[in-house]
Amino acid sequence: METAERAGVRERAEAVLRRLAGDHARLREDQWRAIEALVVDRRRVLCVQRTGWGKSAVYFVATALLRDHEHGDQAGPTVIVSPLLALMRNQVEAAARAGIRARTINSANLDEWDEITAEIQTGAVDVLLISPERLNNPDFRDGVLPKLAATTGLLVVDEAHCVSDWGHDFRPDYRRLRTFLAELPDRTPVLATTATANARVTQDVAEQLGDALILRGTLDRESLRLGVLDLPSPAHRLAWLADHLDQLPGSGIIYTLTVAAAGETAEFLRSRGYPVASYSGQSDDADRRAAEQDLLDNKIKALVATSALGMGFDKPDLGFVVHLGAPPSPIAYYQQVGRAGRAVEHAEVLLLPGVEDAAIWRYFASLAFPPEQQVRAVLAALHTDRPLSTQALEPLVDLRRARLELMLKVLDVDGAVRRVRGGWLATGEPWVYDEARLRRVAEARTVEQQAMREYATTSDCRMRYLRERLDDTGAADCGRCDRCADPLFTADVSTAALAAAQTFLGRPGVEIAPKKLWPTGLDAVGVPLKGRIAPAEQALPGRSVGRLSDLGWGGRLRDLVGPDAPDTPVPDDVAGAVVEVLKAWAHGDDPWPRRPVAVVAVGSRRRPRLLGSLADRIATVGRLPLLGEVTTAGPGGPAGPRGNSAQRVRALHDTFTVPTDLADALAGLDGPVLLVDDLIDSGWTMTLVARALRRAGATDVLPLALAVAG
Repeated sequence: METAERAGVRERAEAVLRRLAGDHARLREDQWRAIEALVVDRRRVLCVQRTGWGKSAVYFVATALLRDHEHGDQAGPTVIVSPLLALMRNQVEAAARAGIRARTINSANLDEWDEITAEIQTGAVDVLLISPERLNNPDFRDGVLPKLAATTGLLVVDEAHCVSDWGHDFRPDYRRLRTFLAELPDRTPVLATTATANARVTQDVAEQLGDALILRGTLDRESLRLGVLDLPSPAHRLAWLADHLDQLPGSGIIYTLTVAAAGETAEFLRSRGYPVASYSGQSDDADRRAAEQDLLDNKIKALVATSALGMGFDKPDLGFVVHLGAPPSPIAYYQQVGRAGRAVEHAEVLLLPGVEDAAIWRYFASLAFPPEQQVRAVLAALHTDRPLSTQALEPLVDLRRARLELMLKVLDVDGAVRRVRGGWLATGEPWVYDEARLRRVAEARTVEQQAMREYATTSDCRMRYLRERLDDTGAADCGRCDRCADPLFTADVSTAALAAAQTFLGRPGVEIAPKKLWPTGLDAVGVPLKGRIAPAEQALPGRSVGRLSDLGWGGRLRDLVGPDAPDTPVPDDVAGAVVEVLKAWAHGDDPWPRRPVAVVAVGSRRRPRLLGSLADRIATVGRLPLLGEVTTAGPGGPAGPRGNSAQRVRALHDTFTVPTDLADALAGLDGPVLLVDDLIDSGWTMTLVARALRRAGATDVLPLALAVAG
């Protein structure tokens, strides 16, 4: 195309941008280079630019130009693949101002698929948004995707770092884009965008795209003022927030590493008078949407969130981001703090690291791709005439649901299995377990974790440190962070706020919901249990002192029941907490239906001193008879604590024995027994021991544990 024609395209692009972003808007040079490559040259482009740079403007402007039938052949619709469609609503609303019509295909609008497909075929849809998971939905993959690929005018891969397993948020569903790319007509433009990719991730994504123009800009964020506050305990961190949250500008996000921490932090801040909401992957969708909108409308001071609130959330005037605990990599940290300061002159970014961060990193690292033996077991099980669902596979392999599903997705991308109606089947294609690559990825994760430790302690510019970790060749001192300039905040906390936080976190007591259904598929492995657990064999709701992930009791309980904890008698402070739990259980808002009349312990091989002393202390304080313990035979369950429910029940079924003298004692009781254990992980030990006690004559069983995993 001649220079004059290209200039004409740029004029039209600038006009679309003004409709999209206002009369003041002008294309950045790299924005124009990307649009030119997509619209004029029909190339593939990888755009690595900081949050707030305007990557969405590139694909909306390109869409408008490609769809403009007055200036050449009208292209088909733009397909945007994004991991968080719900959080792109504001972008779609903005695109409407430029005359761009968008629709979404997702699991929540199945009844609209035919209508949307018809609209695509008639040219009524400019932008179609889909999630990466949709690419392997059998109905969508076989019925919609081939036609869609043949008519796509522009493919956009949002948050493209998810394509690479070197990235901080690898999602195997993204790898299915290779199939989509292969089915596109020649010279169909493709745009991949991300704000968080170092050189290795950038190269990996570019190789998967093919011959791509890479546009990589500076990662400096002039509005962000970075700082780190070293506080000695979770109580100090909550107290600091209580003292200083109102000093932070505007409204913002407080990130936590766990769901439990998000809930506790939000509850404490509300108790101190702050309007805040919690947000996690376990929140109801309606609650998440309401919380997002309240933050967008500045109705709350902060959203206390896990990483579930991340990519795609767009609030240009976000005034601060605070992290209670460090993410496991500088890339993940940069991505999250990038939410702040997009349309304000200054935004505060503060990291409050905790000593427990490393333990949380190790837990999430343990959920990585399984060992080869487990993978081969799944492949062998899927060599069958009929597909097996994930639930049907669980009794056959000792992996929890989320980890099993991740493994199946990777195997699907690698061509070893295929998702079909009703589940999964092995393809019979040869497959190699790439142990060397998995080891290198694990080693890279370890390096990233060390880099986050160094970020917290560096004496150099913090923004420069982050930019260097993301391979920004223009990294320089920012002049704004707490290393380049005097810090705006100190680690001081008031006595009153610290006392309130310590009291709040020191409250023991977590409810334990009883199991009511057996895992599916047990009959396939010789366990004659299915459906609903008989009411006469169920436990009642129980209690524990706390969760291992709690900000308050979590650390103390990990010292007692963690995998490396020694077997010691129950300490006085923990025994006191158990007594407080029992008092609240008896007289609180949701008391037990009847006071227990005796104490029984779960037999323990790992911690007999801890459990024995705990049961004895409870019996003494409660003036209850200690009847003994339920003994364990056989292997005692899976080798690790993270097996799935079906495997746990399979291993524990018929391994618990109620001794004759204990059964005789139960027969003479009129009231529930208190069943004492140290740690509830899957919950099936308590369920099966309670069942054994009920079958031996116990009227009811009240479970009581020191800790709940998770």
